[in-house]
Formats: sequence, structure tokens, C-alpha cells
Amino acid sequence: MTPDILDLSAELIAQSSGILIAAGAGMGVDSGLADFRGPEGLWRAYPPLRQAGLRFEEIANPRAFVNDPALAWGFYGHRLKNYRDVTPHNGFTILKEIAARLPDGAFVFTSNVDGHFQKAGFADDAIYEVHGSIHYLQCFTPCSDRIWPADGFEPVVDKSVCRLVSPMPRCLECGGLARPNILMFGDWNWLEWRSGQQEARFAAWRRAAANPVVIELGAGKSVATVRMMSEYSGFPIIRINLRDPDVPAGHIGVPMGALAALEGIRQVLVRMGFLPAES
Repeated sequence: MTPDILDLSAELIAQSSGILIAAGAGMGVDSGLADFRGPEGLWRAYPPLRQAGLRFEEIANPRAFVNDPALAWGFYGHRLKNYRDVTPHNGFTILKEIAARLPDGAFVFTSNVDGHFQKAGFADDAIYEVHGSIHYLQCFTPCSDRIWPADGFEPVVDKSVCRLVSPMPRCLECGGLARPNILMFGDWNWLEWRSGQQEARFAAWRRAAANPVVIELGAGKSVATVRMMSEYSGFPIIRINLRDPDVPAGHIGVPMGALAALEGIRQVLVRMGFLPAES
């Protein structure tokens, strides 16, 4: 069944004007990133949080920065360093290769905060990070609307206790505690204007694109932001998801991981003459 699904997916892509890449946490799994699926997923990656009895919704929460900022920044600081160090898998390259041969190119809609689409070479002005980015900081209070790159922050984390042991990042305006510019659970102080600018560019691309196809990758059901966008977009969907590939009638569900599915689709596109044998 899977080869037929990949054939159908490739044909749909080749007939489209562009690709709307809708990416959830499963997109990063093939790069070696954790997806924090359920408490066990988080605790496998961060055993000290199991010992503390903290779920993802509790550590990825502004209250964690109030209750124990060294622990909260241990969690986010380790993730920041990991995202900087890890190389995005070849599926990103395949998506870029496909987009380069379509008149409307590609636009990325992602709930991931890892910055890996930019790292893989996608244009920053063609990415909508709906939950923000770990590579940017803001004041915890916040004292102003300022958002700035985290480039100068080099976190040192004691992984045995998941605690930041280097100095805390500080607000460039007031000197108070800084936090990632990420939408957390129960978060009323996230500065969203950067993502708002991305959203405006995304809306403009959607209006201008002739007949794009959604390639959705690793978007789960627990936080369904990406899946909902795909289904409300009005475009055909290719949903690549190892665990939850179910789709509304008339769309394509591919029960595979992101990298394996994209490599399979590329092979079909090569046979069709849409892509060259070697990139």
C-alpha cells in the first residue's frame, strides 16, 4: 500500500504550484531530537524532571521560571544548545529541492521552536513559527516589547540535575530575567509581534499561491495547531505521520516517519522526471 501512497503523493506534488510545509515535533525526530510525546517522552530526555514529577506542561510554563529559574533555564538552555548542535536531516533538503521546481516555492508553518528550517537554508521570510523560537529572547516581565537574538547566550547546564550553572540571561532593557520568546502553557506574557509579522507574510503567500499542496510532517494531536491549520487551509493534504496518519476524506495519509516518506516521494519524483537523480 505504501508505494501507491507515495506515488499518489508525488503526483499531487508535481501537479501543484507550491508546497505549504506544515511541521510538528515529529519532523525533528529523524535529526535525533526528542518530541516529548507524553510524560515518558519528556522524562526519557530529561530524567531529573521525572524525579521532580514535572510534566511538559509544567516545565514549559512561565511559572517554572518563577518557582525555579535555574531548572527552567536548565531545560530550555539544554534544548537551545542541542538545537544549535544538531544538523537537520536530509528531508529538509528534499523539501527545498521540490520547492525550487515549483512556481510558488514553499512556505513553512511550524509549531517547532528549534529554528531548523532556517538552519537548513529556508528563507527566514518564508517561515511562520506559530509558537515562537528558542533562538530569540524577551524580558520575563516583560518590561518592553523588545525581542532579541539569543546568539550571545551560551548556556552551561548540569544535565544530571537539569540546572543552568552559567549566568542567567538578562533583559537588555531592565536587567531582569530573560526568557525564551516561546509561547508556553498558561502564558500571558509571550511577546507575539515577531510571529505576528511572520503570520502576515504567510497570509500573503496563501492568497497569492495558485494551487499549493500541504505536506504535513510529524504533527501530533495533543497540541493540534498544525493539523488544524492543514485541514482548514482548503488545500490538498499529504499527512506524513507514523502514528496518526488519518486524514479527512479526499486527502492522503502516509504512515511513515518524515525522512523515510520524503526519501520515498523523492524516488518517485525522480522516476517521473520531476527531480534529477542526484541533487
